Amino acid sequence: MNEPNEWKVLSSKYIFQDDWCRLRQESYQTPSGKIVEPYYVYEFPDWVTALPVTREGKVIMIRQYRHAIGHVCLELPGGCVDAGDTDIAAAAARELREETGYAFDTITSLGIISPNPSTNNNLMHIYLATGGVKVGQQQLDDSEEIEVVEMTIDELKQALRENKIEQAMHVACIFYALEKLNALQY
Repeated sequence: MNEPNEWKVLSSKYIFQDDWCRLRQESYQTPSGKIVEPYYVYEFPDWVTALPVTREGKVIMIRQYRHAIGHVCLELPGGCVDAGDTDIAAAAARELREETGYAFDTITSLGIISPNPSTNNNLMHIYLATGGVKVGQQQLDDSEEIEVVEMTIDELKQALRENKIEQAMHVACIFYALEKLNALQY
């Protein structure tokens, strides 16, 4: 199959901008000449997340309220890559420390995934963090209320089977991490 050619941008303007999100309205022309308008692109900072595992082999998950869907979700720790972050793995380590109070011996990249390549311009950098030890209290943002949850790998896999982890990018990270840990059976 041939790779589709890039679209030609005919017009582009921002219709919304703030610290966390920008919305761009554009008009494109496809290689075959079709005009696509309006087309909306959501611009977000890149994100980081990791499957954190303690030295004792426990997985560290978090529970937090997610207002857009109106309930508390079981998730991986993570967050935005800050504008000043020059090392993405260090940004992941920072988010892990802030949200859980744990530090990790090793943070291994599992790759990069796209939250929604049809509308979002950002990427999610995913990691496996191992050798975790509690080093302090959480350092949460003013808007965060996060409960730290320890579970076994088997409990995590059961949560996946029961569809208890709704954040799709986190599910992808978990599967990549379980594969890296040789904890999946096919």
